[in-house]
Amino acid sequence: MERLTGLDATFLYLETPTHHMHVSMAMVLDPASMPGGYSFDTIKRFIASRMDRIAPFRRRLVSVPLNLHHPVWVEDPEFDIDYHVRRIGAPAPGGRRELGEMAAQIASVPLDRSRPLWEMWVVEGLKRDRIGIVSKVHHCAIDGASGAELMVHLFDLDPADAEVDGPLPDLPSEHIPNDIELLGHAVTSKVRRTLGLAPLINQTARSVSRVVQGRRDPKGLVGAVPLTAPRVPWNGPTSGRRDVGFARVPLATVKELKTALDCTVNDVVLTLCAGTLRAYLQDHGALPAEPLVAVCPVSVRTEADAPGSNRVSALFTSLATQLDDPLDRVAAICDTTKGAKEEHNAVGASMLQDWAEFAGPNLFNLASRLYSGMNLAGTHRPVHNMIVSNVPGPPFPLYFAGAEAVACYPMGPVMEGCGLNVTVFSYMDSIDIGFMVDKELVPDVWAMADAVTPALAELVEAAGLASGTRAEAKAKAAPAGGAKKKPAKKASTAKKAAPAGKKATTKEAAARSTA
Repeated sequence: MERLTGLDATFLYLETPTHHMHVSMAMVLDPASMPGGYSFDTIKRFIASRMDRIAPFRRRLVSVPLNLHHPVWVEDPEFDIDYHVRRIGAPAPGGRRELGEMAAQIASVPLDRSRPLWEMWVVEGLKRDRIGIVSKVHHCAIDGASGAELMVHLFDLDPADAEVDGPLPDLPSEHIPNDIELLGHAVTSKVRRTLGLAPLINQTARSVSRVVQGRRDPKGLVGAVPLTAPRVPWNGPTSGRRDVGFARVPLATVKELKTALDCTVNDVVLTLCAGTLRAYLQDHGALPAEPLVAVCPVSVRTEADAPGSNRVSALFTSLATQLDDPLDRVAAICDTTKGAKEEHNAVGASMLQDWAEFAGPNLFNLASRLYSGMNLAGTHRPVHNMIVSNVPGPPFPLYFAGAEAVACYPMGPVMEGCGLNVTVFSYMDSIDIGFMVDKELVPDVWAMADAVTPALAELVEAAGLASGTRAEAKAKAAPAGGAKKKPAKKASTAKKAAPAGKKATTKEAAARSTA
């Protein structure tokens, strides 16, 4: 038995009938390398053979009576792989849009809390005899970084390693605690937790003081501020319907831009998102004069942290979408991300997790349902406009049940009041981008996804990579060190984006790829 951390439990309390808190991924697999060829039963048996290695996939929730404390995880004594691995057929012609349609339908249904909180759907009938895997796992069980870590157990470096010989492994069993045991454990945990409140208050006061001092420094770099975002079409009360779009860009081009513009890969990703959304909003006549504000989840995981739990914090950054010149946008984003990181360091990486421990289950759940049910997200300025997550993946091919993974499109959850989540995952030579939206707020998600390639072309041209004027572009852009940059324009008018030896184990290779 293991109690959920406050942050893990918060993702449960935030969930409502229209606000689903699972993270998803849509993979495209080439089954040509599968030992014995493709079959659904082979994939199901392969997944079952790895269950002894993946604790979050075997555990289910047990709630404390009266919601006195956060729920606990227990090994599910009735675990049945058939409830979690299913299959579905894609409509013709079985391209990315059809896979996205299937992923959207699956993402629109909440997970059953009486069982381990995950599902995998095998999507048959894709083009070129390929198959899809659409997975969803509740956010209370994993975050982006721990989800990537779970890939170590489900993927191989050699298709032959997927063969399942002999019987399936025996899974651990566990006593399901009764109400008396749950209440006793909850009271003990609450007493221990209360002892840490006074030090946390003092620590928070010091952190706030450091941030205020930094904001008062006229020369200091600062991040964006919550509740200052302009309202755009996808900011409003959410429905239970989801839609999904995919895009893919070359990783080499992003790295060239990083070098040419003297910034980070994450800055390039944010600038690419900015150009994409700017073009989309211009086409819809909805581009605000103020910059969009994005919240970027940040992993604060250490080697000592338990696998599967959430260890995240967040940065608020401007996307500088009001600026017409792409290089001005890069410079502004570089400055605001540096300021956001400095403020994040001033607050402390564990602040969000520490305060989440004091979230009251009943109060938090009631507040979340009232906020959603009364459509309060439409009555105040948005907390932020969108979520942007960037998760690094391996630069080498992976095999799932012996089938080579061709593409991996991640999809994070939308939040109440913010019907857009953009999640980025680097894999081999590409960066795969997943757009998860509320379908009522963004009815044309593929128009947004299709704007990625022109936005990249616009950035490549501005950086001088297309015309050979890299030195001139680099001198024009601000260096990441915060040197003086070209003054930014105040507003955007009509300019749009241009068209456009020894074999290692999976775990060892993954460690090298993220080092």
